[in-house]
Amino acid sequence: MTTPGPIAPYIALGLSTVVHGVSRRAHIRRNLDIIEDCLRGAIETININMPVKVVTLAEGALTGFTDEVFDLPHSLSARELFIDIPGEETERLGKLAREYDTYVIGQCKARWPEVMKDRFFNMLFIIDPRGEVVHKAPKNHLWCREHSCTPHDIYDRWTELFGDGIDAFYPVLKTEDIGNIGTICCSDGEYPEAVRALAFGGAEVVYRPSEAMPMTGSGSHGGGSWMIQNRAHAEFNSVYMLCPNVGPVYVTPRMEHPFNVSGGNSHIVDYRGEIMSHSVSNDNSVVSAVIDIEALRQFRVMNLNSNWTKDLRTELFKKMYEQPVHPKNLAMVDEPQQHKEVDDIYRGNIQRLIDRGTYTKPFHRFEGARYQSKSTDDEGFRALQALWDN
Repeated sequence: MTTPGPIAPYIALGLSTVVHGVSRRAHIRRNLDIIEDCLRGAIETININMPVKVVTLAEGALTGFTDEVFDLPHSLSARELFIDIPGEETERLGKLAREYDTYVIGQCKARWPEVMKDRFFNMLFIIDPRGEVVHKAPKNHLWCREHSCTPHDIYDRWTELFGDGIDAFYPVLKTEDIGNIGTICCSDGEYPEAVRALAFGGAEVVYRPSEAMPMTGSGSHGGGSWMIQNRAHAEFNSVYMLCPNVGPVYVTPRMEHPFNVSGGNSHIVDYRGEIMSHSVSNDNSVVSAVIDIEALRQFRVMNLNSNWTKDLRTELFKKMYEQPVHPKNLAMVDEPQQHKEVDDIYRGNIQRLIDRGTYTKPFHRFEGARYQSKSTDDEGFRALQALWDN
């Protein structure tokens, strides 16, 4: 194996931008205007210190969360709201990447017809300084109110196309100028296996946007469990974590003031789990930090004490995952379900863990909260669109 050349330290940015919810794909242009203004302001302010080579966007920065808030049917959202990658949105971001000679890393729900028609995935993408999409990867774990399709939901189709190796689900982009980059999103990072999988694939920098209250609240440094998770991911796997959070969201055009669903707390963490940059504000704000890939590589190959991956006893854990918890292939035939039906799936998972002895029933057991589905049909969605159009 050849030894890669040295990578000079560079600055990575995380942008938190105000978001306007969309009811048509064309509405994304308004959010792109905001992103462009913030990207220009951030780079032109910070580039004076050291070259900015990576700009990251928050989850929801392009579209908001209309499909989740209004419990829209999956196929309707795929048809009306979301994008293609590459497409006009990534082309516009690509122009900025070329202009500033930087990578742009982002998220947007997107169709992938070559994989599965009438489905959308929560996609992570990387645009290189030439303006080309060089990486895309779907989110693998969902918040219980999200409608996206995951590879696990179409497991048989996914493995037919991409195989069943860990890189089929957690691919890593290897570059000569910014290191090896892995991407996950929001709920993915609530499972320790996600970043560990990327680290085994060679990832040195991991992008993980956004999170919501209550996971971002409290804590001595702020940032709540989201911050704790990202610091732990960094420490356990010797990776940098780039974690921009979504800005306040105008859920509908009638809102006079946006809803701050995330609580801010964007941050960047180094490979020892130390917070390098942290912003409580998320109203068109930025976090920035120096990424030193050469220092990370030295740490990984020289350190015998706190370089944990080197002595992982893999045989001890391999039996732990033999019994499934969440059923696969749920969207092979039927599209991903709406909130009420998904609640029942998760409650079945909980019961499965009780039956297995993983969970113990509490003495006082109450029925869990139930979501009252809005079940917006095509007619109701047209009325919703009229709010945006008028």
